[in-house]
Amino acid sequence: MSGIEELTRGRQWRIGDVTVTRIVEMEVTGGSKFILPDATPEACRAYDWMAPHFMDAEGNLVMSIHALVVDTGERRIVVDTCIGNDKQRSIPNWTNLQTSFLQDLEAAGYPRESIDTVLCTHLHVDHVGWNTMLMDGAWVPTFPNARYLLAEKEYEYWNGAEADALNDGVMDDSVRPVVEAGLVDLVDWEHQVCEEVTLTPTPGHTPGHVSIGIRSGGQAALITGDCFHHPCQMTRVDWCSSADFDQAAGLKTREKFLATYSGTDVLIIGTHFATPTAGRVRPRTEGGYWLDVG
Repeated sequence: MSGIEELTRGRQWRIGDVTVTRIVEMEVTGGSKFILPDATPEACRAYDWMAPHFMDAEGNLVMSIHALVVDTGERRIVVDTCIGNDKQRSIPNWTNLQTSFLQDLEAAGYPRESIDTVLCTHLHVDHVGWNTMLMDGAWVPTFPNARYLLAEKEYEYWNGAEADALNDGVMDDSVRPVVEAGLVDLVDWEHQVCEEVTLTPTPGHTPGHVSIGIRSGGQAALITGDCFHHPCQMTRVDWCSSADFDQAAGLKTREKFLATYSGTDVLIIGTHFATPTAGRVRPRTEGGYWLDVG
């Protein structure tokens, strides 16, 4: 991968001196119509580059919910914390989960007490869930030794009464408990977390949405967040998410993103991209772009 070492297919990458490790909460085929209504199986089958990794033979999309641990050697950063266990949600398959996420995190070498930073690309339900865990009937911070860095623009939006009502109790069980514990820092959405890691504004899906840039040893990667839910949106940039706060802004963000990274060696790590999860943006002769995971 042009200097970036893939340590384990779809699970771990090394960017210079930084290691990125994927911790999967769930990976599923189908059921994506609610989030990408235009990406029907019939429409997706026309883009055969997505098979077999990102769609099956029938055109059903494959998607993942996972966290990414960015280990710089000095910092242990978790990017997005999935859905979480014991949470009551409006989506039945996301309600009262009982997954092995924390055990898997520890098995990868990252017990929760060892994490020093948590970054949330935005504050939707499937990106903040493991911010907290249920203990003795109360929601407590999962990562007690971490600072939780939230883009101030994003937090202020969701902390408003009207927006909070749209987010299905997520602020109450997954965000406010860490605020009340004194572990949250509200930062600019271009904040430099450390020498290797920087927040990058990618608005549209939410007002303060950010992606996460990584640079080390002359190599670079970018964790998308939800400016792309699925690689199909690289070919069909006009396929907007039903959950986008501002679809027009989201489309402009994707267009700028693709023009910026197409043909470069920057490794794009998708927050919902199924295994193998990461690749490089390349132009298609037929128009649009695709994700080269070779």
